[in-house]
Amino acid sequence: MPSVVTHLTETTDIAVIGAGAAGLMAAIWAGRTNQTGERRIVVLDSAKRLGAKILVAGGGRCNVTHDVVDERAFAGSTPGAIRTVLRRFGVPRTIEFFRELGVELKREETGKLFPTTDDAHTVLDALLRAAADSGVVIRNPARVETVTVVPAADHRFEVSGDWGTLRARRLVLATGGKSLPKTGSDGHGHGIARALGHTITGRTFPGLVPLTLPRGDGASPPHFICTLSGVTIPATLELRSGTGRKLVAFTDSTLCTHFGLSGPGVLDISRHLTDARATDPGATLVINWLPGRAFDAIDRTMVGLGRARIGPWLSTLLPDRLAEALCRHAGIDPATPGDQLSRDARRTLVRAVVEMPLPITGDRGFTYAEVTAGGVPLSELHLSTMESRICPGLFLCGEICDVDGRVGGYNFQWAWASGFIAGSSV
Repeated sequence: MPSVVTHLTETTDIAVIGAGAAGLMAAIWAGRTNQTGERRIVVLDSAKRLGAKILVAGGGRCNVTHDVVDERAFAGSTPGAIRTVLRRFGVPRTIEFFRELGVELKREETGKLFPTTDDAHTVLDALLRAAADSGVVIRNPARVETVTVVPAADHRFEVSGDWGTLRARRLVLATGGKSLPKTGSDGHGHGIARALGHTITGRTFPGLVPLTLPRGDGASPPHFICTLSGVTIPATLELRSGTGRKLVAFTDSTLCTHFGLSGPGVLDISRHLTDARATDPGATLVINWLPGRAFDAIDRTMVGLGRARIGPWLSTLLPDRLAEALCRHAGIDPATPGDQLSRDARRTLVRAVVEMPLPITGDRGFTYAEVTAGGVPLSELHLSTMESRICPGLFLCGEICDVDGRVGGYNFQWAWASGFIAGSSV
């Protein structure tokens, strides 16, 4: 199990930087393929307590994977490259791997797979036991400050920090990206990758991150959604270009908060919005509070309301607070009978319900992001081994790569697959 680090100078055959999901997976499989038991494997991690991202995932339950995972659920590098990695260690192998570790998974209605214990500690403890059983030594807290290549040396990599120096024949870089920096993934791994000759995509930005709306100031009130904190509803979020072309859409649970919007649908579309706005400042996010309902259908229903009041009618379709807020946002008293609405007022309300533009001001940043968009391009790696094309003996896996997936266990599946390949190959 993990041991407290004191000052040390030692050598090892394989060093793994990062004891998150991908790093532990790589270490386990490096140990399992070490059939003679002669190779030494050391994992270094800066955290005092390991596995923070695993423990917070899925609300503390750890969404291990999804029942169907393919390249369409990811962004970043090319779909073909992502598919090549995912196919090496698919969902069935993931389920079997965890079963061998004593972790049974259950499928929920959404397709997400969780441990039957509903406790992320079950997953982390199993991975740490498997690493120990594979002969892996974990040293923490041991933040790696620098990695250098020693030319023509038997122990090619020199890994250093305040704790001392570790010389290794081969190195696995599994430091993560920049998301949730308090867990240790503060982007330092990108600097290490650059120092070893790799590039990082031109932009790295928060993925799977809540979005913000105008909070108001002394001169203007907050956006009305910010007053609906706690309201949760299935909704469709659609990203449109500055010319109005539909780019991507997600339908899922949406949560109104004091700062703006969160929930799975919001997190899924967040990276696409940020990416689009980098080249198209006019890109807009539009919300349909009634997924599957079209403008004309709602408009016809409103025309036929007669003396029925518009607010109570809308409350049969939406939460009361949201229904009333949408009426007032459209400039309509919720107590107004349907047949007293002007055509323009009625259509303004319909637009607010099924295609309301959202004046997104930004996002909550890496502190609240679940993943990093951007990283080391897969084109710089041999995908059959995850070994660097630039620095022989260096392997990369997990979030440091330019691959980010949707909410629902997809990013963990990338960690298991890429970590397996790197560990089996190193």
